[in-house]
Amino acid sequence: MHNSLEAAVTAALARVVNPRVGNDLLSAGMVRDVAVSPEGRVTFTFLLSREDPATLVREARKALQAIEGVSEVKISVVDPAGPARTTHAPPGPPPQSAAAGVPAPVPAEFPNIKQVIAVSSGKGGVGKSTVAVNLAIALAARGYRVGVMDADIYGPDIPRMFGIFERPRVIEGRIQPHVVHDVKLISLGFLVERDAAAIWRGPIIMKVIQQFLRDVAWGELDYLIVDMPPGTGDAQLSLVQSITVNGGIIVTTPQEVAVNDALRGARMFERVNVPVLGIIENMSGFTDPETGRRWDLFGTGGGQRLAEELGVPLLGQIPLQADLTLLADKGQPVLVARPESPAARALAGLADRVVQAVASMPVQLPVLNL
Repeated sequence: MHNSLEAAVTAALARVVNPRVGNDLLSAGMVRDVAVSPEGRVTFTFLLSREDPATLVREARKALQAIEGVSEVKISVVDPAGPARTTHAPPGPPPQSAAAGVPAPVPAEFPNIKQVIAVSSGKGGVGKSTVAVNLAIALAARGYRVGVMDADIYGPDIPRMFGIFERPRVIEGRIQPHVVHDVKLISLGFLVERDAAAIWRGPIIMKVIQQFLRDVAWGELDYLIVDMPPGTGDAQLSLVQSITVNGGIIVTTPQEVAVNDALRGARMFERVNVPVLGIIENMSGFTDPETGRRWDLFGTGGGQRLAEELGVPLLGQIPLQADLTLLADKGQPVLVARPESPAARALAGLADRVVQAVASMPVQLPVLNL
């Protein structure tokens, strides 16, 4: 069975033609290091130059996913003229820094922080911070050393969600993060007035993020969860220029407008060579506790469609829960206040899946490809 699956994979790749050279992927030498596991996991390196159609990656993925017995497809896209660019996405134009003859910034090393996970969304109001907060708490409950960095400097919600607003202490020039529910926290919301207008430009954003990384006494962390601002902008680029981000998580709601926005956020991660660990669909439906009837108030299937579009797993679906936002406003994360509720159980299950997703990701070189 395994040999026949390998043969089917080879045949499928040989049927995908690169119109630029008029030859199939195998004959054109665009495929390297093909591996097929007994469980049906296919991995290979795709040599794709800037002149080749970006759609070839998607065509190859779809051809392999259509094979019976293939459970997963992982593609490492490499420009023959340079280092690896992305694990899932089509390539973009060369970096502006490269065009100018200036090397892209190299992220600093932080050996005390093992894994950096960025939680992002294409638009506001989809529950990104709720996911980040409860994911961190779930990881801490499993014994991991966890920190949360609130990089949403335009609207820092982490202080409110954890129920703490005091300025952190500074000892010997090091900011001491607050510790709540065994999670270490830093946020601009601890350092500025709560009603202060947040109007920040790129250089200031970069400086804030670098200070949060360098000047906060994080100690040893297994996971640093970074709550990103919605959309794609200076904060996202500043983060990947400052530290190696091991993976990104995209939070969306089921409706198409949110999915389209989230797709742009995912493409941004891929352009800067940050693997997308998976999709989390929030507000996926409400089940009436009295009648058991389910109401899909925001549509259905958006998270799954986005995951399939990107070739990444759907990590979880968080149901609507009437008291979720009320608890968050009171500084009571649902995993702490109502751990047996449907939303809390779904959020708790994310921790294990995120740990597995991080462990399965290949090591990538940080390359800005904007």
